[in-house]
Amino acid sequence: MRIVGILALGAMLGGCASVTRGTTENISISSTPSGVEAVVSGLEVPTTCMTPCSVVAKRNADISITLQKEGFESQTVQLTKEVPATGAAGFAGNIIAGGLVGMGVDAVTGAATDHKPNPVIVTMQPKAPPPPPPAPRKPRPKPVPEAGT
Repeated sequence: MRIVGILALGAMLGGCASVTRGTTENISISSTPSGVEAVVSGLEVPTTCMTPCSVVAKRNADISITLQKEGFESQTVQLTKEVPATGAAGFAGNIIAGGLVGMGVDAVTGAATDHKPNPVIVTMQPKAPPPPPPAPRKPRPKPVPEAGT
């Protein structure tokens, strides 16, 4: 009977990191200057916001953020996924409560991972002004022929 209870508990928890941390996270985006358009790709629905802003993303999503504003160079930030100490603890908790099923759930949902960098902080670089147009050339005066030659 005790084994049945332990198996039921393991099935209910599914994945410890999924339960304790969830399968989504908030990603904060800010820039200097503020009011920059941030285009977030890799989400289920493409999202655009003006900085400062935040988006909710699945922990297993491959995310990149392109920041753009008139008069500034566009910048793209590729987020990576890392397993922090809290995610590792939840993932390791699967050994006790969820077993291989819980580990599989956490691996598929990415519940043990966090996106880095978070928050995303970007300093926009002004575009270089275009070079001035070349000055118009003055026509050279034609040489005057010498008299008597």
